[in-house]
Amino acid sequence: MTTATTPLRTGRVTQLRVLNSEWIKLRTLRSTFWSLFAAIVATVGLGMLFSWGFASRLGDHPHPIEHAATIAVTVPLRPYVIAQLAVGVLGVMVITGEYSTGMIRATLSAVPGRLPVLWAKAAVFSVVVLVLMEIVSFVTFLGGQAILSTHHVQATLSSPQALRIVAGVGLYLTVVGLLGTALGAIIRSTAGAIAALFGILLVLPVLGEVLNLTSWGKHVSPYLPSNAGGDLLTNTPDPGSLGPWTGFGVFVLYTAIAMAVAAYLLKRRDA
Repeated sequence: MTTATTPLRTGRVTQLRVLNSEWIKLRTLRSTFWSLFAAIVATVGLGMLFSWGFASRLGDHPHPIEHAATIAVTVPLRPYVIAQLAVGVLGVMVITGEYSTGMIRATLSAVPGRLPVLWAKAAVFSVVVLVLMEIVSFVTFLGGQAILSTHHVQATLSSPQALRIVAGVGLYLTVVGLLGTALGAIIRSTAGAIAALFGILLVLPVLGEVLNLTSWGKHVSPYLPSNAGGDLLTNTPDPGSLGPWTGFGVFVLYTAIAMAVAAYLLKRRDA
């Protein structure tokens, strides 16, 4: 007796299918929820706390604080420094999570070209983080200004540099996350990649302060990754800074180079 068999349907590997696969992975990982939750809580919660603290300072100060309206633009958004750590860790784990479980072998077997996997991970991650953190940034800014308005000092999105700074938070955090993804692909270790990322974000700025004490260091410090990227988020730049968009462009260039190195190593090394 013979039985009819249905041939197994196999589709061609396309970038769209790889994108869909990476989207499923990202949204089903517990680390995605908790990392983004930490970033949201840090940004909104601390943003409101900073705004309340600044408003209280205004109320206790016997004389008007100089440039209070200018400072009010950035006060609610200062917690981006904390949020970048959560987003950066998620960026690392987007790829190192598969290396730690060995799932990367199955992924690269399904996508022999390999590079579509890296591009899909970067694209899905960047869209999710950019959309979410832009929303969070605008909500935090408007909420913070509502608190500051109780002391008749507040900024609006039409204030000088305000829209650039508010929108820049989401852009900056997205690039930080992509840098984490690139480092994760290069180092292939969660702990190692996070250590490298934190060194870039937290240690290099301290090194920059030391370099500023030397004549030649003042010309190097503005080009350090976090210093250059941070220029986008200030309305009182240092005299030697690169400028908002120039500095951010340099930060993007660092990330693009790291991603290019990650792509090269992904093609050359065994899974």
